[in-house]
Amino acid sequence: MRPILTVTLNPALDLTTSVGSVRPGPKLRCEGLRVDPGGGGINVARVITRFGGAARAFVALGGATGTRLAGALAAEGVPTVAFPARGETRESLAVTDRGTGKQYRFVLPGPDWTAADGERAIASIADTVEPDALVVLSGSLPPGLPDDLPATLADQLAPRSALLLLDTSGATLSRAARPRRPVHVLRMDEAEAEALAGSRLRTRGDTADFAEQLVRQGAARIVIIARGADGSVLATADDRWFAKAADVPVKSKVGAGDSFLAAFTLALARDAALSEALQHGMAAASATVMTEATELCSRDDALKLVDACPVSPV
Repeated sequence: MRPILTVTLNPALDLTTSVGSVRPGPKLRCEGLRVDPGGGGINVARVITRFGGAARAFVALGGATGTRLAGALAAEGVPTVAFPARGETRESLAVTDRGTGKQYRFVLPGPDWTAADGERAIASIADTVEPDALVVLSGSLPPGLPDDLPATLADQLAPRSALLLLDTSGATLSRAARPRRPVHVLRMDEAEAEALAGSRLRTRGDTADFAEQLVRQGAARIVIIARGADGSVLATADDRWFAKAADVPVKSKVGAGDSFLAAFTLALARDAALSEALQHGMAAASATVMTEATELCSRDDALKLVDACPVSPV
């Protein structure tokens, strides 16, 4: 199996609770607190570990919160490469209103970094990564880092024949669509894809057309666009596939994209065909939406849903 390294430069300690109702003014008495290590790359490494794979998590950690987060990762058996970061690792808070079932999510920005901090982090990743590894950069970047950091990282990984899989958003995603060097995989959701395209992607064919356009523009060798409850589209220069989402009860969508990327990456590391990797990714995402709050999918649930996520050309 190819080595896997996940990268999380702006992690968060995820705090989850619930109250009878969310309203302004009075003190809101919360239920017991759930604490999870959070951040895109961290979640990818957690799911890969649950699925019996091997992934190391490169994580920027700072302060007492960073120490707590490292402890939470160790408790789940995720090997961690800690990168000393300035400031205090951020926290995020998710509160469910039990009366309405709605969830309110409050996400802090994280400490500011300098360009020099980013250069140190890239150099440390390049020193850490094994030859021929799959490197997953997922989640937001810390404030202060340049939007083209993924391209710089891809440049540094090339001498080791390591491949970059990128799942990001906002200005960083916009910059990735205008590449200096193509990443191996670029993943985004439907809203992000429509913002880049400047138009609605109403059909699976529309989504596949745009994904293929990004490939031919040099953004990535493989582009994946999630279409929410419909499923996900994958395009390369030669193939276009669609994997249907399983028809399951939705409790929380938190972590579905990270679970998809984890199962997809693990399948690639095991030399699966792209269509098979897409199917396993969709099964993991479907399994995750069945879980409460910030809980990620289990291996058993994901395996049970593989056949419910058929793949077809598009």
